[in-house]
Amino acid sequence: MGRRIDYYDDPNAPKANSLVPSVNVVVENDKGEILMIRRTDNDNWALPGGAIDLGESVTQAAIRETKEETGIDIEITGLLGIYSDPKHVIHYTSNNEVRQEFSILLAARLIAGERCTSDESSEVLWIPVKKATNRQMDRSMRMRILHYLENRQLPVIA
Repeated sequence: MGRRIDYYDDPNAPKANSLVPSVNVVVENDKGEILMIRRTDNDNWALPGGAIDLGESVTQAAIRETKEETGIDIEITGLLGIYSDPKHVIHYTSNNEVRQEFSILLAARLIAGERCTSDESSEVLWIPVKKATNRQMDRSMRMRILHYLENRQLPVIA
């Protein structure tokens, strides 16, 4: 399996060669915990999510990716932000793809399911929302969680 390497405002970063719309999802349960995964491609903690496939909507992608990575069924409840900073690029070493960030952050509620890992997640945990950023993660993921904690009235557009 290849690795995922995130770069931010790094003059030594490879140049982006693709732009792939993707989703991340903040799923909070009734205990004030959010659903997080430990990624297998870089060992960082992250919100569930991934690329939007041709033929599916943003909502469908978010529901599918969350189920695939965590085993949890969700219902989308809102839009939290759109992140498209060209200074953030993601290098996938398996195929030498270098993506410019383009991620839509959604809020969701738990419907059902039992946590389970996948090829993309080595751990799946419900983490107290106030402690979620205390784990090893990329700065872009930390920023998404911090924006969520701010309870903004309008979505972030960054």
